Amino acid sequence: QNIRCISYCIKVGEKLKYVVGARGSKLSIAQTNWIVSELKKVNPDCEYEIKPITTKGDTDTRPLFAIDQKGIFEKEIDKAVAEKEIDFAVHSLKDVPSQLDDDLIIASVPKREIVNDVFISSDGSSLDKIKPNSIIGTSSLRRAVQVRRKRSDVTVKSIRGNIETRIKKISGDNYDAIVLAHAGISRLGVDVTFTSLSTEDFSPSPGQGAIAIVARIDDSQTIKMLKKIEDSDTRLEIEAERALSDFIDSGCRFPLGAYAKSDGSKMTLTVYAFSVDGEQSLEVTRSGDKNNPKLLGKLVGEELRSKGINDLALNWREKVDEWNTT
Repeated sequence: QNIRCISYCIKVGEKLKYVVGARGSKLSIAQTNWIVSELKKVNPDCEYEIKPITTKGDTDTRPLFAIDQKGIFEKEIDKAVAEKEIDFAVHSLKDVPSQLDDDLIIASVPKREIVNDVFISSDGSSLDKIKPNSIIGTSSLRRAVQVRRKRSDVTVKSIRGNIETRIKKISGDNYDAIVLAHAGISRLGVDVTFTSLSTEDFSPSPGQGAIAIVARIDDSQTIKMLKKIEDSDTRLEIEAERALSDFIDSGCRFPLGAYAKSDGSKMTLTVYAFSVDGEQSLEVTRSGDKNNPKLLGKLVGEELRSKGINDLALNWREKVDEWNTT
């Protein structure tokens, strides 16, 4: 027979064809194309077809922090993986909930991009030097709080749309600047002047800059193929960050940034958590064995709990609604 089923991909002649699921945004397609190019280098006998899938996050125009639901950018795509409509899915890792369905697994985590956020303004000003009363756009509650803590004299407003759309909005009258992830403009190859923001002032979202490839847990053939492009340090770092997030169940109850960095056999995990109004904050930095990242995440979570992190979540919904109307 010239056609046989392996992990629900098709073999025609000597080529295996995998169907890859991703969001239809330019950024998602760009990073999926990058994944496909990396896979082709190590799997020359395979072909890949990208299937764009619309998610709730693509159709719901509310500010992201106002949507009280996890996985808004991945749920529909992962459902297609589970139901064998596609072979695997490519996600921005920060969009993937810490707990996946039992029949799915993060099969591979390629090398991470730069984790920093960047500041893009209409006149090239940095966040430190932009004029008072400027309007700063962001879709992230974490970034909104961090901007306000750094510059209490500016106004932060929610902004939605793809990266190019957001950048265009700062050339009009609605926004003077925006804050984005460096990874996004890098993967799209956007030519724009920006200022890099430090991870101390703008601690990134857990998993920021990393890509997650999700497959069915019983699909050993596909998992083995995807593992060929995994970066071991990136995998361990994001496991520490996700373990921390899972342990304290941050979700959207309070803004939180977490960044794990490997150094030889050690790993350091630094976490910043804030109340929604930005008036309270907690910081924990802890080092541990790089090869036991989940324990490190749990220990940092325990320390945050002992310092009263749950108090940051008090009345968070009321504060979010108040912030959204300003």
